[in-house]
Amino acid sequence: MLAEPSYNWSEIRKGLDMLMLFVILVLFILGLVSIYSAGAGVRKSTAAYAVRQLAWGGVSIVAYAAVIRMGYQNFLKWSYSIYVITIGVLVVLLALGTASRGAQSWFRFGAVSFQPAELGKVALILFLARFCTRYQPDNLKRFVAALVMSGLSVAMILLQPDLGSALVYGLIIFVVLTVAGTPVKYLGGLIVCGLVAMPFLWNTLKEYQKLRLYVFLDPYIDPQGAGYNVIQSRIAVGSGGLWGKGFLHGTQGRLHFLPEPHTDFIFSVYAEEFGFVGALVVIILFAFLFWRLLRAAFRTKDPRAKLLCVGVSAWVWFQVMESIAMSMGLAPITGLPMPLFSYGGSSLLMEFIGLALAQSVAISPVRDKFADIT
Repeated sequence: MLAEPSYNWSEIRKGLDMLMLFVILVLFILGLVSIYSAGAGVRKSTAAYAVRQLAWGGVSIVAYAAVIRMGYQNFLKWSYSIYVITIGVLVVLLALGTASRGAQSWFRFGAVSFQPAELGKVALILFLARFCTRYQPDNLKRFVAALVMSGLSVAMILLQPDLGSALVYGLIIFVVLTVAGTPVKYLGGLIVCGLVAMPFLWNTLKEYQKLRLYVFLDPYIDPQGAGYNVIQSRIAVGSGGLWGKGFLHGTQGRLHFLPEPHTDFIFSVYAEEFGFVGALVVIILFAFLFWRLLRAAFRTKDPRAKLLCVGVSAWVWFQVMESIAMSMGLAPITGLPMPLFSYGGSSLLMEFIGLALAQSVAISPVRDKFADIT
């Protein structure tokens, strides 16, 4: 299949959504500051996490520029191949991956780790954007076909098991199918099937996963064990007050009371040091980013691009809301990274690639031409 012509830099400069790019970079910098603070303990201070995240940020920015230069149209043309390769990688992961925190979710290459589930989010969005445009799920046959094909990736993730990522995949699928024109009766039936299956799914959960749900309802049933994370995170967020304790003055993180401060509970570190006002600024920035993503979706004339932007929006929105709610004890602990904020090279790289695809859609009206749907 022939590739589409890449964008030239003149087109990129004219169409680039500078506000979207600015917000992405500001959020990354705030996350970097929080990661540095999370490593600055009283007994042992290290900037290693922040340095590695900065290095991954450099790689991610280069990837961001490369994706924009290539154009989202090319990635949609390659979407089926990308999706099949990703499924293959997830299968290999089950045999050769490294287990961490109860899930076999990582490939480790010396000091470098990679989580294929993050790649799977981009691959799933690209696949659904193309498939649901070519085969609109407006009848039962096409709806089931889209559900089965996309469900393969969810099954691979559940086998690890990685329930948090599976929830993200499920939301992406549901939102894209909805926007693609799936009749309400099919979507309603899907929800009913999910509710009916919940008692059976409960029996498939591992004990640590069940315990996470128990401590979400009442963290004090195991305050020194599974509930400890939630309790300490609530203390960190609440103790920040209105203006926060100041940069590098958050006691929960520096005294090592807060577990996983650079990943799962990075928002707690930030909220303790910058308070309610600082947390509100971050929420507003994410809301602005969400608006720019949807704006790109509404402005494009390409239905594939619309579904692509909607899928990226659903991904970012869910993980941001889950991370913030989890830090305040308002949602179960899932281990999902906070986009652009949490430490993690593979997640940061894939987030930048997903956002670059949406940025490419925002640029596309400058060219005002796109490939025929295939």
